[in-house]
Amino acid sequence: MCKNAHMEWDDLRVVLAVARERTLVAAGAALDVSHTTVGRRLRAAEARLRVRLFDRTPEGLVATSAGHELVAVAEGVEAEVLALEGRLLGRDARLRGALRVATMDIVFARFHADFGRFVQRYPEVELTVLSSDREASLTRREADVAIRLSDTPPEGLVGRRVGRVRFAVYGSAALVDAVGADAPLERYPWLHWDRRLGMRWLDDWLARHAPGARVALRVDMPSTQLQQAAAAGLGVTFLSCFAGDADPALRRIGPVRAEFGRDLWLLTLADLRQSGRVRAFMDHMGDALSAQRDVLWGGPLPEG
Repeated sequence: MCKNAHMEWDDLRVVLAVARERTLVAAGAALDVSHTTVGRRLRAAEARLRVRLFDRTPEGLVATSAGHELVAVAEGVEAEVLALEGRLLGRDARLRGALRVATMDIVFARFHADFGRFVQRYPEVELTVLSSDREASLTRREADVAIRLSDTPPEGLVGRRVGRVRFAVYGSAALVDAVGADAPLERYPWLHWDRRLGMRWLDDWLARHAPGARVALRVDMPSTQLQQAAAAGLGVTFLSCFAGDADPALRRIGPVRAEFGRDLWLLTLADLRQSGRVRAFMDHMGDALSAQRDVLWGGPLPEG
């Protein structure tokens, strides 16, 4: 690459986004700009450096050897910038300003009232909730706080375990009545995920516990919509007990499947835990969720 070329942080952000997302459209969405802007900035960066940074392949835009070198540099600069932002935010004791919280759609749907109480308690905090099954990156500052299911939280994050979530099979009351409450699981139509998502664990589980079961519908959508499909009687599926038990249209089929249980964590970066608004949110939601451990568990908690 040309040693005299001048690269700005915005150029490096574009290169990182393209390397991570593989398309100009997805990179633009990640940067909140148009794909034409991403393409223009990328071409300008390649012109300044006098080297091609990405090759077009059937799998998308793939970094060349020169691109890999620049991505490595960009990741180092990004880490320094984000660490500085984290330290500065960590010194902010004011309960005002922006706060981004990443959670799963099923958690927000079930405990949205607790989010609402936080907003009422701290009206000057501008809360943004990222509700998705995709895990947001805290290190890339896609979010300040994450509510995440995990038995092994990532290194570098700190936080609080608020309970354990368990899962069971659920179907609509009408479907259970039609098939029979005591019918084997293979008698039920099943809801499954799009094959492209690679959810082979459910295929393996069905082969062992419901051999020959018919998959009536496959989806590529958030978990709340999967729950809605089950409530509409389209099939049965695994749901968290806290979501399935709260839906009057659903009925639990069989026992809780303890093997799928996961701990629920409130997590943030170490540099952010002293931020007034981050600490206030984690204290508020930590107390709110811990008080409902039996709801997360799907029944009375075991003694001890």
